[in-house]
Amino acid sequence: MAGYAYALDVTRNGSEWERQQARQRREAERKERESARRAKEQEKARKLRHQETQLSIAERRTKEVADQIERLDRLLVSILDLPPLTFDRLKSTVPDRTFNPGELGVARPAPVWTAPPAPSGLARVFGGQARHERLLAKVRRDFDAAHALHVDSERKRIAELGRMRRQFEREVEADRQRVDTENTRLARIRLEVRNGRPEGVEWFAGEVLKRSPYPADFPRSIQVAYRPETRDVLVELELPPQRVIPTVRGYKYIRVRDATDPVPRPLTEIKQRFNKLIACVALRTFHEMFRALPPEVVDAVVFSGRLTTTDRATGHQVRVHLLNASCERVTFDKLNLAEVDPVECLKKLNALVSPNPYDVEAIEPFLTIDLSRFRFSEDMDVVSGLDSRRNLLTLSPTEFEQLIRQLFVAMGAEAWTTIPSKDGGIDAVATSKDMFFGGVCLIQAKRWSGLVGLEAVHALTGVMADHNATTGVLVTTSWFSRTSEQFAHRHRIKLINGAELKHLIKEHLNQDVIPGTTPPRRPRASDNQHRGRPGPAI
Repeated sequence: MAGYAYALDVTRNGSEWERQQARQRREAERKERESARRAKEQEKARKLRHQETQLSIAERRTKEVADQIERLDRLLVSILDLPPLTFDRLKSTVPDRTFNPGELGVARPAPVWTAPPAPSGLARVFGGQARHERLLAKVRRDFDAAHALHVDSERKRIAELGRMRRQFEREVEADRQRVDTENTRLARIRLEVRNGRPEGVEWFAGEVLKRSPYPADFPRSIQVAYRPETRDVLVELELPPQRVIPTVRGYKYIRVRDATDPVPRPLTEIKQRFNKLIACVALRTFHEMFRALPPEVVDAVVFSGRLTTTDRATGHQVRVHLLNASCERVTFDKLNLAEVDPVECLKKLNALVSPNPYDVEAIEPFLTIDLSRFRFSEDMDVVSGLDSRRNLLTLSPTEFEQLIRQLFVAMGAEAWTTIPSKDGGIDAVATSKDMFFGGVCLIQAKRWSGLVGLEAVHALTGVMADHNATTGVLVTTSWFSRTSEQFAHRHRIKLINGAELKHLIKEHLNQDVIPGTTPPRRPRASDNQHRGRPGPAI
């Protein structure tokens, strides 16, 4: 019976152990399933956070592209309400500086004499007086030493404080002298601008363009020249490269591939935006020049836009001419730049623009003139007898034509043929692959001392048509009227006035000459329109 009970107990215990093992297995499986479920949820949450992060990055990058496009779209209108640059704004002021000596400005407290208390009662009777006198002597010695140290320290502090103050005063005086010198220079330039002196006008116009708030990735290469005889400013500006136009419209996150793909911008749109951009740069330059420069000094602005790029044929860096435009103030005043289409506006102004600016299809001017080397202010009416330089007005017609022939040969003309004088007054024919679209170029030289008017330029176009010439050049020792320049620009005729001729002869023939007489500062029709209207407060 006992054995049976024992067996039954063993069986019961075995069943209990098995049930316990089963419960443990089920609990382990439950925990494993719970752990897998949590891991799956965590992985799902991680993927969701990753996707949200990637989506946020794509949206941020898309917004950056949209902001960049908006800045380009507002390149012109963003500056219309800005005040023009003036000399008052260029003035320097003495920095507001305060002398701060720091710790040297605070005197250290002097030592205070405190005598030890005198003994009294029994202490005085039993040697206290002697000990007091010894202690008093020691305290006095310590005080005298501390006092001497304080006096020496204060002497050094006051000396150093004086040195610092004198240094501060010298720096303040140097600032004042620097500011006075700069403001005196500005006052001189301001007077030069008011009087139409080229050096002053060119410097101030350059400052206006340098301080123009263009985007940081825009180039800032600028050349400026001023011609007082025609009262116009010539600006050559480096155009922004094609890469400033974003080639994508934005970015899109693709969840199934966990990838962010760019959304490409159509090439047609990129080209249209680049065409609009360079048109905005030209119109913006007109606006800033006319706003900042007084109308009695500047009547017109000539803009030349170039782009620095790499020539695929040679691998060398080149500057390609893409845009040339000119505008008179009276014409520009009638424009509403806040509403114009920049490209159409340039067409209205008869601008010469590359057919494909984005593809860097160049428009070659007949002559490339380094504006930075131009100075048109030199007096040209010097009597040749008092000057060793050749006066071109004293040359015979044949000598003058020979000089012009030598000049064009030196400039790269590949052929030169004299045409009979009865044939429309043309003096020569030149051909060169570097000249305006190639082909035949008819050259007429006028050794005049007065204005070359529209009729002379108009006559040249007729002769060009007779000879099927590609372009024409009219060279003179004097100057041209504004209407002549505008007509020539529309009919592929290059005009070279006396100042430009002097420059070219010096550059290519290394001869210093006197071209002719000084152009008169004649009144223009625009003066009457500006009379009574306040000009820019330069």
